[in-house]
Amino acid sequence: MASKPHGPAWKRVCDLARATNGSEAGNGKAARQFFETHLRPYAVLAGDGNASGMITGYYEPLLRGSRHLSKGFEQPVRGVPDDLLTIDLSAVFPELKDKRVRGRLEGNKVVPYWSRAEISARGEKLPLKTLLYVDNAVELFFLQVQGSGRVKLPDGSMVRLNYADQNGHPYQSIGRVLVERGELKLEEASMQGIQAWARANPSRLDDLLNTNPSYVFFRETPNSKDGPVGALGVPLTAERSIAVDPRSIPLGAPVFLATTRPNSAQAMNRLMLAQDTGGAIKGAVRADFFWGFGKEAGEQAGRMKQSGRMWLLLPPEAAPK
Repeated sequence: MASKPHGPAWKRVCDLARATNGSEAGNGKAARQFFETHLRPYAVLAGDGNASGMITGYYEPLLRGSRHLSKGFEQPVRGVPDDLLTIDLSAVFPELKDKRVRGRLEGNKVVPYWSRAEISARGEKLPLKTLLYVDNAVELFFLQVQGSGRVKLPDGSMVRLNYADQNGHPYQSIGRVLVERGELKLEEASMQGIQAWARANPSRLDDLLNTNPSYVFFRETPNSKDGPVGALGVPLTAERSIAVDPRSIPLGAPVFLATTRPNSAQAMNRLMLAQDTGGAIKGAVRADFFWGFGKEAGEQAGRMKQSGRMWLLLPPEAAPK
């Protein structure tokens, strides 16, 4: 964060944190006192002044897969295509800071990159590497939504996958599509509800998935016991990391979150760290809560669609004007 606005203020607080004695760091009271002494909370508001927003959940799924195309393992996990272009518009138009578009060359013209349906239809004709093949199309779709995951191979070894890039098309919720089509009720449009619909309608699954033109490409990362690496470049911590819109919340900043547990009115108020971003995470009072790895984390994440409030913790010198 040293290179960001108010870098010296953050450096001062981080230096103080590094100097904190190890025994003190493990003491909840001392940790609380540190944050209360050196940082100030500022309520995050939407552009219309609303203090409440949506808090969803995500997790690191486990899939079954193979290095080779074979019966039962037929769903490809794609690497980044060689012909995918990323254009930084701010290099030409400074007012479009952080705006990037993705596309491909057709002759001497830049055109949008292929949509999900087009990528699926073109298959191996695309100039890309297929990293793995997994056994379930809807689980692969949710892997793309989550942005990272692990794949267990037939020999028992584990491969870790992380978000590498995206085709540039906007994300479209397939749960919302099912609700609009009358296939699911709004309260049924959770990850679990969509999975149940997919099991009951295998012949219609491709059509549903293709209503979301967005497509995520992956890269393999070293396997470890740590969480997946988020947009900040550090491993995520279960139930302490959130994905945010970095136009409103600076990555690396502490955020106090006040929400409720999934499908519940039970309060969940805790200090989080903004360590990730997501294609569907847009707006100031908007966060995606990282639940961790595996089935139980997935069950929590799939049900989470709660209202919440957020307070950004800042050094006094970085107070908003």
